Amino acid sequence: MINQSNVIQTTERTLLRVYAPTGIPLLDQILGGGFLRGKTYLVAGEAGCGKTIFSIQFLLHGASMGEPGVYIAIDEPTNQLIRGLRMFGWDIRPLIASKKLLFLDMRTHFSKIYMRDERRKIEPKYVIESILNAAKRIRAKRLVIDPIAPLVYGGKEEDTLYAREFLREMVFAIEKTGELTTIMTSEIPTGSTKLSRFGVEEFLASGIIVLSIEEINGEIERIMYIRKARWAPVKPSKYIFEIQSGRGIVIRESLSEYLKRIKKQNII
Repeated sequence: MINQSNVIQTTERTLLRVYAPTGIPLLDQILGGGFLRGKTYLVAGEAGCGKTIFSIQFLLHGASMGEPGVYIAIDEPTNQLIRGLRMFGWDIRPLIASKKLLFLDMRTHFSKIYMRDERRKIEPKYVIESILNAAKRIRAKRLVIDPIAPLVYGGKEEDTLYAREFLREMVFAIEKTGELTTIMTSEIPTGSTKLSRFGVEEFLASGIIVLSIEEINGEIERIMYIRKARWAPVKPSKYIFEIQSGRGIVIRESLSEYLKRIKKQNII
């Protein structure tokens, strides 16, 4: 007789070998288990939509599973970020002390690379080497670069060819290790239809999650749009979510279900 419990456990172990759970249960369910291990994902959105919370939640869940993670802070000093996370209900200092998490500040960690010669473009290999060395220090399985665009230093903003090659080389090198499941975040200017600054990030990513704030039925709601999920039979869809102190992102329901429910209530 087949032991149903053993079958379930075997299935769960198989899924964990293939997928890195995000820590957002309903999202993991929709994606079939989470993010594909060793691949890169883009989390895009306007300022204040929850990109950093999403990313930290991903790292915290990994740490709880024994998967160390590296967070590269680009726009905010790490001490301020850690303080803000404590106020939110996430005290990550014990995880840093136990080397489950490593927080790196771009201003200090990459300063030697960027100060070599600010007049010329930075070779991607120096940044890649620095990131991979940091990951090796704690045997990291997860990586977050928040946000990705400012890391592409040395080229003019309009020099998109340089930026695209920089990002392509970096993503390929990180994925080549097969060790790191990566989140890159990208800030979308208000009113813009772009998903990234250089237009290549979304093509390099195995999946794209777009976070936004929209007015729906007279209420301001947070929306998660699963724009792309490579190798997963996921229909592009939108979900309403909340950001809860100490928990992070919690998906409430699909936008389509919400609209149907509201319509039904209005009819009644």
